[in-house]
Amino acid sequence: MKKWILIVVIIGMLGWAVFDFVDSKGKIADQGGNVVEGQEIADDTKKGEAEENNEPVIGLKVGNKAPDFQLQTLTGDNVKLSDFRGNRVMINFWATWCPPCRAEMPDMEQFHQDKDIVILAINLTDTETSIEDVESFSDEYKLTFPILMDSNLDVATLYMIQPIPTTYMVDSKGIISYKALGAMNYDLMVQEFEKME
Repeated sequence: MKKWILIVVIIGMLGWAVFDFVDSKGKIADQGGNVVEGQEIADDTKKGEAEENNEPVIGLKVGNKAPDFQLQTLTGDNVKLSDFRGNRVMINFWATWCPPCRAEMPDMEQFHQDKDIVILAINLTDTETSIEDVESFSDEYKLTFPILMDSNLDVATLYMIQPIPTTYMVDSKGIISYKALGAMNYDLMVQEFEKME
């Protein structure tokens, strides 16, 4: 009897995972931050057209142009990804309650100090207990790069973030050159930075 219950639970969990994956593929956020269903970021039919015009496809894969977004920082400034065109950018999705996020923050700060890199640390603010937790975290780790507040998880939805931390390394032309699911260490950050234009 117990084996059957366990089998049913496992099948149910597997079914839910497949449903969630398929359902999330059809949702993206538009430039205003609103979630739009039924569209894909990098449609294969549009991909051919974009390649003919030598325009990169907007998408989430290495070689795609990173989707643009705008968020407010912890200090109240508005930041837009496209404002940093011409610079190499590290986009990192994180939360204060996430142990791997905590583990990589000192390396990210050191990386920011050592290299000519723009770091956009996007906090999944909707998952936090309070904004004060984010402020305390930033102070504790003495972070000098901007902390962006994704209050409604619009950008996390746009980038289809599942595990955190998730990091995108974006070159000076706005093209994704590397994607990491999970924490990065300093050496890996530098290695991927040096591969970018």
